[in-house]
Amino acid sequence: MISFLLCVAALVVGYFIYGTFVEKVFQPNVSNKTPAMANPDGIDYVPISKPKAFLIQLLNIAGLGPIFGAISGALWGPSVYLWIVGGTLLAGGVHDYLAGMLSLRNDGSSITEITGKYLGHTMQNIMRVFGLVLLIMVGVVFMVGPAGLLALLTPEWLNVKVWTIIILVYYFLATLLPVDKVIARLYPIFGIFLILMAIGVSVATILNSGTRPMMELTLDNLYPSATQRPIWPLMFITVACGAISGFHATQSPIVSRTLKNEKEGRWVFYGAMVSEGIIAMVWASAAIAFFWNKDGSGTGLKALLDIGGGNSKSVFAICTGLLGTVGGAIAMVGVIACPITSGDTAFRSARMIIFDWFKLDEKKLKVRLAVAVPLLLVGYGISLINYSVVWRYFSWSNQTLAMIVLWTGAAYLATNYPNKNRCWIAVIPATFMSAVSVTYLMYAPECFNLVRLGMQGITISYAVGIVFAAVCFILFMVRIYMNPARSLENQKKIMLGRAYSH
Repeated sequence: MISFLLCVAALVVGYFIYGTFVEKVFQPNVSNKTPAMANPDGIDYVPISKPKAFLIQLLNIAGLGPIFGAISGALWGPSVYLWIVGGTLLAGGVHDYLAGMLSLRNDGSSITEITGKYLGHTMQNIMRVFGLVLLIMVGVVFMVGPAGLLALLTPEWLNVKVWTIIILVYYFLATLLPVDKVIARLYPIFGIFLILMAIGVSVATILNSGTRPMMELTLDNLYPSATQRPIWPLMFITVACGAISGFHATQSPIVSRTLKNEKEGRWVFYGAMVSEGIIAMVWASAAIAFFWNKDGSGTGLKALLDIGGGNSKSVFAICTGLLGTVGGAIAMVGVIACPITSGDTAFRSARMIIFDWFKLDEKKLKVRLAVAVPLLLVGYGISLINYSVVWRYFSWSNQTLAMIVLWTGAAYLATNYPNKNRCWIAVIPATFMSAVSVTYLMYAPECFNLVRLGMQGITISYAVGIVFAAVCFILFMVRIYMNPARSLENQKKIMLGRAYSH
């Protein structure tokens, strides 16, 4: 229990200390007009209050990742706590803050267009395709996941397929209608359930520590299988949204188009990431405590592995086991609200990327329909594929996108301030995530599958990941850090051009 409480305290304290430091590095300016104040359009660019903006950002990013991902990460044991805390404060919070603030300073543009401005046209085109694919996969993951949870709580005729269609209809409305008509009105209600869920599960876990003790921190790999899966890189990919997630960068422009001044950025972007880290801590600690001694024989986390790791069944077991039928139902509603409020904005973000890409007018309903309908139909088609396969590809692409966004933030900080050393808050986590993403790419069965070679394959994966990270670091130092004037000139040549649409 002590480890859990200390980690939560570290996240809270880290928000005030490191979050403030990151804000000072970026230097928000209250005199700068935000996109919502400069060019309101009644669709995406709509000024809203800071508390409401925070709730929208939190519910946008806190999907199944900090729940399913954290529970799956618990399979490695309490070592996952360190990744959640360190990743949230030093990488995820920085990533989210930079993505949101760069969108603010570029007329609310999508992260794909921002990447192109600071890393060049080639990366821009890669990100456009990559971002769209990721967002559609996210929408699918956050469509099928809550549908499975709802099917467990409702009569048999309301099966996963029926709930998937119902959720899809809601996603259609949230993608199409102005941000203040659906999202801004429903999210405060969903936020209450989210908070009740987190409080309920954490308090119940602490109160049940006598029969289901919360393990203290250890660096041991406790993965319960005959052949243990290495913590690096698997845990760093598995626990994505609870530590760092590229998906968040696709969501930040939705909120950046609603903020009233730049000083709200730390509260909304960095603060929402810290809040998500706390949610991930709650679920990781609950999973370890709940499943570790479930059968009283000290068999470790095998019970969690047997139930399928982080999925609807494990969440249902934890909620009802800790909180009973009524409390479990309330907690489940909170768990369901998280992915639904990320899935709807995933498709909305995909629509925004297409509009930015092809310079479309978001005020025209027919144009929004022409983009939204095909996106949702493609998403429904993908939802019929094996869910576990979609989740694995989502996890890797998610962390790879985070890597690219961090390098984008590093390029901005190195070229747009007199003191280019500001960039190190982004360079260090960007280098780290470069190693994580490529190591996993080489290792994973769904990618290059070097795991089939045993220890030799693991060694090769580690080496390739480290070399790739080193190459990225050297390229950044040579092409951007050592030549900020040239990089800045290239940025000026790439115009984002958002004025056409609002």
